[in-house]
Amino acid sequence: MRWRGVPGDAWLGGVFVLVLALWAFQLAWARGGDKWQFGVATGVVVCAIALRRGRGRVWAAVAGMVVAAAAAVVARLAELPSEPGPAMALALAVLVGSAVRVLPVLTAGAVAAGGFLVVAVCGFAAATAGLPSVMVLNGVAWLAALAVGLNLRMFDMNRRVVAEKVRRDERLALARELHDVVAHHITGIVVQSQAARLVARKHPEKLADSLAGIEGAGSEALAAMRSVVGILRDADDAPPATPAPEGLGDLVGRFSSHGLPVHLRLPDHDLEWPPEITSTVYRVVQESLTNVSRHAPHAASATVSVTENRNIVTVEVSDDAPQLPTRHRTGYGLTGMRERLEALGGTLHAGPAPGTGWSVLATLPVPTRRRR
Repeated sequence: MRWRGVPGDAWLGGVFVLVLALWAFQLAWARGGDKWQFGVATGVVVCAIALRRGRGRVWAAVAGMVVAAAAAVVARLAELPSEPGPAMALALAVLVGSAVRVLPVLTAGAVAAGGFLVVAVCGFAAATAGLPSVMVLNGVAWLAALAVGLNLRMFDMNRRVVAEKVRRDERLALARELHDVVAHHITGIVVQSQAARLVARKHPEKLADSLAGIEGAGSEALAAMRSVVGILRDADDAPPATPAPEGLGDLVGRFSSHGLPVHLRLPDHDLEWPPEITSTVYRVVQESLTNVSRHAPHAASATVSVTENRNIVTVEVSDDAPQLPTRHRTGYGLTGMRERLEALGGTLHAGPAPGTGWSVLATLPVPTRRRR
């Protein structure tokens, strides 16, 4: 831990020195002679242990407690000021609190119990009438150590949970992005390769054009993969992974060029959506058309309809393939689309369309301030 560039233990060491100096002055002024030396010396030892706790918190806590308990007994037998003093109590609190924060539950509980035992031993060793003030001091320090240690432990746990959730969400987003990009472009390459085989048998003179189309699709796949890698590397000059709303026309055109006529219907007004809305709409259309190419080989055409009404974007992708009892369209694609939409407050419905074909219907709320 640092505060304005200074390590936390450096500040803690300064506090220890200040408290030790004030305690030595107080004892010398109140008792006179050299009776302050023992308390200050043992305080220095425990404070030094607390500053070195990072090398082994269990053994540091045990060593500090043993020194504190022994100092209390020796002070009682030698008729010296009761121990532990303020500096030692603060050091013990640091040892107990840091152990409670980071050690396993059972070990942390044992250290906390050991701290309570030291408080009791030191209180009884003081042996003054009523409740010894040294016991009150150490009891308050022990309770404060428990409270701070437990709160920091809960804070660390919550932070780990949040960090793990962020990592999991990032992995899911990456999996969806890779699936969308790879599945779309590989499907195009496969379709064009199949077409090239037919062209090679029937029209060999046109084979070069088919191969050029496959080469272009491969280049597009490579560029898309570089976009995804650019996102992962957080490169400032990485190209956008998803086009603007008008990019839907290019997407539909690519599918149409592969042999599936696709009709696109867009709103008459200009579209200006937030990036997350644009990306999701594009991916819904891309995944839906990819599924048509994969699972509906008998489809004569497909229709993509995008409408916006009262800050709700509706995307519907349908085809006219015959209904087949054995045809199911499930997998990571639909799961990824549903996760994207639900994360933005949207919905997804996919299933057989009335009469014939298959329909994917997605809705997304759009913030009013982002429209024009």
